[in-house]
Amino acid sequence: MMKMIRPTLLLVSGVLTFGFLANGERLHAQTTTNWPAFRGLDGSGVVEGFPVRTAWNADPAAGGIDGVLWEIEIPGLGHSSPVIFGNQLFLITAIADLGTAELQIAAGGKPTAADDNGQQQWVILCYDKSNGKEQWRRTARTGQPRATRHAKATHANTSVCVDGKHVVAFLGSEGLYCYDMEGTLLWQRDLGVINISKYGIGWGYASSPAIHNDRVALVCDDPTDPFVAVLRLSDGEELWRVARNGDCERSWGTPFIHAGDDTAQVIVNGWPWIVSYDLESGEEIWRLEGGGDNPIPTPFEANGWIYITNAHGAKSPIFVVRPNARGNISVDLPADKLNVSEDAIVWSTQRGGSYMSTPVVYGDYLYLGNSNGVVRCFNAKTGEKVYEQRLGKDAGVIASLVASDDKVFCPSENGTFYVLSAGEEFKLLSSNKMSEPILATPAISEGVLYIRTTRRLVAVQ
Repeated sequence: MMKMIRPTLLLVSGVLTFGFLANGERLHAQTTTNWPAFRGLDGSGVVEGFPVRTAWNADPAAGGIDGVLWEIEIPGLGHSSPVIFGNQLFLITAIADLGTAELQIAAGGKPTAADDNGQQQWVILCYDKSNGKEQWRRTARTGQPRATRHAKATHANTSVCVDGKHVVAFLGSEGLYCYDMEGTLLWQRDLGVINISKYGIGWGYASSPAIHNDRVALVCDDPTDPFVAVLRLSDGEELWRVARNGDCERSWGTPFIHAGDDTAQVIVNGWPWIVSYDLESGEEIWRLEGGGDNPIPTPFEANGWIYITNAHGAKSPIFVVRPNARGNISVDLPADKLNVSEDAIVWSTQRGGSYMSTPVVYGDYLYLGNSNGVVRCFNAKTGEKVYEQRLGKDAGVIASLVASDDKVFCPSENGTFYVLSAGEEFKLLSSNKMSEPILATPAISEGVLYIRTTRRLVAVQ
């Protein structure tokens, strides 16, 4: 277990600027008290600096509650993941005026739309992360949904993005909203109906916004009119919009903004093409032919490279791309490229990627969770497959993986939260009961796990 010499830490704007392990090694760069977007800082899913609990029980029916700092019920229904800045924790939910919205919690993904199109309120919630007390709530929109949702999705799938001054919430067809940290609405925009559909069914919007400096990136891959857009954060003015007709038929992933030395690029998962755009101009930087025809996972950076996966259909690829790639980098790409080289593609494989859950790179390894309950581990630098193991009975990993304190955290829709030991050996440290399914990605801040189930928000310490 990692131990820290706490007096060596300096806290500046929520980020621990340096720190050392007991053996004198410098801490991981992602040492921060903030979790400011979907999957935390830079979307990496990794944070360090505090011990994180291994085992707990949050299900009264499974024995005495243990390790729960606090818990609260969340009104309505949403898969929006917790986002944290300072002492504030943010969620989005959709509250139906009549009745209680239900979810189809079961293995598989039958093409079924939910009968849930009555009057709704889309609400942004802000809580005190230390005790769960509500600080403020704002109703962004009231009305009937402009697009349907899948029976397993919700009308509030996206997470907010926060920079310490702005709270940005994108609800797809229901609009884009920017608040200050006290909940005052600064501006809002209507980008029209974004009906991300398949089999003629709107499956719900799920792409969270991404912030970099004074820019907000949005992915709107409605099959009838797919596009990516960048707006100015300070006033909401649209700076550019690029059509993705022919590049992407549908996607649900969050855009990843990679800030290089000379260029910031917006990298968007998609099918049939994964594309990188210049953040300032919208010009295409590189493109890569994808594989899975339901691209959901979000690209992210680790080891100075960009990791991308998707699945469904014939292929489930993993691509590792150098940020300085240019042009069509899929030309003459072999089926499996596991020899690390100086080419644009560091390594790739056509089998082993994840369908819904975004993977995490932690230390030397890439971990992927799947909706069938299988966890795979690859060497993150070479692509060599390390292990493939199944979690508990009826486990299904829909939420994304996160990691900290030499542990990999795997929420499951079977109501169990699995904790793995980081490393080349599959070692299940604990199976923790939550009493309800978990489809939202957890957040970690100052050693506390914040877990949204289908009905509650639970803080574990």
